[in-house]
Amino acid sequence: MLNIIWRQLRGRAGRSVALLLGVLVATTGFVVLTGATTTSRLDVTGAVERNTEAAYDILVRPQGTRTPLEAERRLVQPNYLSGLFGGITTTQYEQVKAVTGVDVAAPIAMLGHSTVPVPTPLDLTDAVDRSLDRQVIRVDPRFVAERGLSGAPGRPRFVYVTTHPLIYPRTDVAQSSDSTPYTDGRSYPWAACGWAAPREVLPDGRTQAVCDPRSTLGSPGAYSEREEWSLLAVRMLPDGRFEAGGGVLADEWSGTPSTSDRLRIAVHLTVPLLLAAVDPAAEDRLVGLGGALVDGRALGQDDTVAVRRTGGAEMHTVPVLATSSPFVDEELRASFTRLPAARPAGVGLAELERVLGRGPALPAGDARQDVATGWRTRLATGLSPDGCCFGQLQTMVQAGPTRYDRLPDGTLRVGALPAADPAIYGDQATFNPYPRPWLAEDTGARSLRRLPLKKAVPGTLYRSWRAVGVFDPAKLTGFSDLGRVPLETYEPPSAQGADARSRDALAGRPLEPGGNPAGHLSAPPLLLTSLASVPKLLAGGGSPQLTAPISAIRVRVADVGGYSDRAAEQVRLVAERIAQATGLDVDITLGSSPAPQAVELPAGSFGRPALRLTEEWSALGVASVITKAVDRKSVALFVLVLVVCALFLGNAVAAAVRDRRSELAVLACLGWPARRIGALILGEVAALGLAAGLLALALAVPLGVALDIDVGWRRALLAVPVALLLALVAGLAPALRATRAHPAAALRPAVATARWVRRPRTLAGLALANLARTPGRTLLGAGALAIGVAALTLVAAAGYAFRGAIVGSLLGDTVSLSVRGADTMAAVATVLLGAAAVADVLYLNIRDRAAELATLRAIGWSDAALGRLIGYEGLALGVLGAVTGAGLGLAGTAWLVGALPGALVTVAALVAAAGVLVTSVAALVPAALLRRLPTARLLAEE
Repeated sequence: MLNIIWRQLRGRAGRSVALLLGVLVATTGFVVLTGATTTSRLDVTGAVERNTEAAYDILVRPQGTRTPLEAERRLVQPNYLSGLFGGITTTQYEQVKAVTGVDVAAPIAMLGHSTVPVPTPLDLTDAVDRSLDRQVIRVDPRFVAERGLSGAPGRPRFVYVTTHPLIYPRTDVAQSSDSTPYTDGRSYPWAACGWAAPREVLPDGRTQAVCDPRSTLGSPGAYSEREEWSLLAVRMLPDGRFEAGGGVLADEWSGTPSTSDRLRIAVHLTVPLLLAAVDPAAEDRLVGLGGALVDGRALGQDDTVAVRRTGGAEMHTVPVLATSSPFVDEELRASFTRLPAARPAGVGLAELERVLGRGPALPAGDARQDVATGWRTRLATGLSPDGCCFGQLQTMVQAGPTRYDRLPDGTLRVGALPAADPAIYGDQATFNPYPRPWLAEDTGARSLRRLPLKKAVPGTLYRSWRAVGVFDPAKLTGFSDLGRVPLETYEPPSAQGADARSRDALAGRPLEPGGNPAGHLSAPPLLLTSLASVPKLLAGGGSPQLTAPISAIRVRVADVGGYSDRAAEQVRLVAERIAQATGLDVDITLGSSPAPQAVELPAGSFGRPALRLTEEWSALGVASVITKAVDRKSVALFVLVLVVCALFLGNAVAAAVRDRRSELAVLACLGWPARRIGALILGEVAALGLAAGLLALALAVPLGVALDIDVGWRRALLAVPVALLLALVAGLAPALRATRAHPAAALRPAVATARWVRRPRTLAGLALANLARTPGRTLLGAGALAIGVAALTLVAAAGYAFRGAIVGSLLGDTVSLSVRGADTMAAVATVLLGAAAVADVLYLNIRDRAAELATLRAIGWSDAALGRLIGYEGLALGVLGAVTGAGLGLAGTAWLVGALPGALVTVAALVAAAGVLVTSVAALVPAALLRRLPTARLLAEE
């Protein structure tokens, strides 16, 4: 038998070499391509583990606080804590800390927004005409926020500049109810101005009060800074410097006059800063809070409310760490006008505005200043009782979560709410000393409520916070770039324009919080106090947070540094223990990643148009989805490459058997048993497979090195059994067919007539009829191409899923870069193998129908017509295989990523079109063989 096999291989050297090369190409390709897909999987898992190291692995929140979006889409909105106030008790916190496997449990209790005045310095020096002895500079402010899209004018502020001396009320001596001692040693009544105002000393020795209208505005919390107007008195000294009292030229109020080379005034903008309580030690371990300090001292574990009694009043001061940046996009723009004839000294409040509006007005320049600069100016004064930084806690506002409507295309639309009641920011009863934010009058996205605090008779209880240190949120550590936003507690939210109109409106910049507590984008907690301060702050107010102050607990699990199967299981077990011990909502945040979401924001009341934004939400469990998808993808590609190789070889072996049908029929007639004939065929195929495997073993490693693919000798050794198995599988069906050989087979044509096909009337119809005459061969070639197209569709689907349509995450973007090249190479190779199979089918058809084609040429058919006939056959094979493959690819896509987005249907159609094009090109090779047909000899043989 072995001798016969060897003679058969030598006797048909051409077909043997062709079959050997087919097995060699298929085996080498399989080993190299599977090495590429394995390498890409290692790249994926490595990229996932590197990019999922976050500050914490588990998020614990009060029971029932999961939003519908989280339940349906596994999404968490940016700064999810901004609308979550309390709900977890300290006992439950202790239970979480006691769970085995918990490394750090860091609680955070959101308390509410404190309104803080931020000075925005305006330099009026160049607006002053130094030749005049008296003049008024009118400052017309315009308050602007949200990248300049929201804006509103404010009442004018006036600065009275005089060369005459000014005297000021004294604060270091007792005052009567109707007069106040001044710095000239005399006392003056203050009834005309409503309070003790500076007085101008005229050349004749008389003094006149320069009234400030702020005394008539009522309780500051009842109006916004837009409604505030003032008249400040400044003396221009003979040496050109400026002198003023009451903090006019300084950033903080002072009881003594100050001088400066520049005339700078500070228009205060009211900025809401979110106050939260933390466990300083746990927060330091979680995010490195101590290492983020840039001024002052760290917050102590036992830092609590300091109580100081002055007369009949109590002063409650909460120690805090203040942010180095307010994360508020708000600025003040001002235009200056010189009023050279205005003389406000001695004018009563009732006539003041009318007097200031008389006379000529000369443009004198403009200026602009933003909140961030003002905050830095305040920080520059240093942490001290007379410097930075402090704010009121008389009235604290809590904002609820944003309400979303889900549109059919998946876009989230923010639900608009009317502006909150101004009284929520305080009044005379709460003694809030600052105006409410001007943007609080805008259309909102969150409901507001006032934090219930202990009520007291006005003037008897004052609550405030004072900074003991300043921290820089950018210096907090403990997270990777892809795990940082937006689950990280201190990251400021921002949203990019999602369409051209929105991007143009935002001038290509992101939208940021604008200073409205009820606004859609909410700044993170920027004032941090200790949990020990919460009971004293909330005592007597009736707030439910007094018994359950904690809003969330962020948990880091021991020995977890990024996503892996082991880490995921470890975190899952800890999360289950926490849920069982506390009954709280527990979410695993390990493996989360920013996930862009389209959000529609309705128009605002101050000019901001409706915007379509892209926001970075957090998608939970992204790492798990990606690793499962890449595993499925790897298995799919392994199988598809193997099947295409088997089909390619099966066609080649079947062709070799068909060439020998006469010989096999004779052997059967001579009495060879069926098993011996089958063994002969399988033996020949096995010998070629073994030889091809040995050659593939030698070629796989160098080829892998050339293509920068880690094949390795262990994987290369698989070439021998794979080649042998492929050869035997490919030869099994032809061998079985050979065992049924009959002597009459030698007389039957290789190509039968398709009885069910109608008589063709066109060239295309004739091509279809020819394909129907060899249905097995046709289906084999089309099937090989279909599998290749399906593989390429699956690769496109995996890349689409990783990039964001299904997983929808930045982590998916990173992963897709690591898998796209290897997977695409594997898929393209399968398509090319499928196209080669189609070309082989066409070549065999030409050989088997050579006599028919010669007859057609003899009766007048041109070579071009015969070429078109073969081309139509190739096109039909390509369409059949490509369409089938696209359908299989879409079905595999649904299995791979769990959904079938409409965009992937388009991708599948494009891949199918590419498959048809490649097949049509491959059909040119067998079509070119038509010119070499020996017409005369073929006709003579017939």
